[in-house]
Amino acid sequence: MSELRFDGKVAVVTGAGHGLGRAHALSLAERGAKVVVNDLGGALDGTGASAGPAAEVVELIVKNGGEAVANTDNVATPEGAQAIVRSAIDAFGRVDVVVNNAGILRDKSFGKMTVEEFDAVLAVHVRGSFLVSHAAFPYLKEQGYGRIVNTSSPAGLFGNFGQANYSTAKMGLVGLTKTLGIEGARAGIKANAIAPIAWTRMTEALLPAEFEAKFTAERVSALVTFLAHESCETSGEVFSVGGGRIARVFVAEGPGWKQDDHTVEDIRDNWEAIMAEQPYLTPTTLGQQAGASMKAML
Repeated sequence: MSELRFDGKVAVVTGAGHGLGRAHALSLAERGAKVVVNDLGGALDGTGASAGPAAEVVELIVKNGGEAVANTDNVATPEGAQAIVRSAIDAFGRVDVVVNNAGILRDKSFGKMTVEEFDAVLAVHVRGSFLVSHAAFPYLKEQGYGRIVNTSSPAGLFGNFGQANYSTAKMGLVGLTKTLGIEGARAGIKANAIAPIAWTRMTEALLPAEFEAKFTAERVSALVTFLAHESCETSGEVFSVGGGRIARVFVAEGPGWKQDDHTVEDIRDNWEAIMAEQPYLTPTTLGQQAGASMKAML
């Protein structure tokens, strides 16, 4: 089989100064993509800024024979998102791939979390992914081609103590991904999401030390690079990835229980059937889910 290449393609990678984003940018560049390396250069909690991280990744890409430009704009503002995409257009004349990876952490138990801490995390993860994708969307639509890869998390899919803001944001990206997959289909735009487990500065305090060697960012980037490639026709899906394992994650609906004009007591008495998992349905659109509900009414 031939090597998957990105010659002639331009990729925007946000949060690409460290960890996963850095690995994504290097992987895409190694395979011929011209890359906009975006990173605000702040701390894990989003405070501060530095041009250093993005510049260092660009320097490494160029040293290895690739092409890249650095960008330090803020994904969480409309002006910043527009500037990030404009960097791709100005430097390379097009944009083909958007990898939304930028993120911050403000972990705290729910009762102690402030509104500002909640909003700040959603602003970068959800609002940032929306804004950058939204800025790139007209270009992708006009050329009839594009790939968007969003970054969800197991914390979003399954919840995690002390991360009400982060888990809410990451599950929100699942909904965004699925809708982008639907709305982008006619224009040749594919959107998918990853839920990675990797040893980075964002997770080193949470994961055991022995995870460092096995759960490398590069093992996640291989999947991101495939999802960003023109040969990948899958869209609207979410994939768990880490430590060499990749699996599709999907929302399933159990067989359910049906009774016309049921009472609260009927629900109580049939709770076991309502909670049943088999056989399950995996709808990929709202219409499919609604259709199953309507069919049950017949």
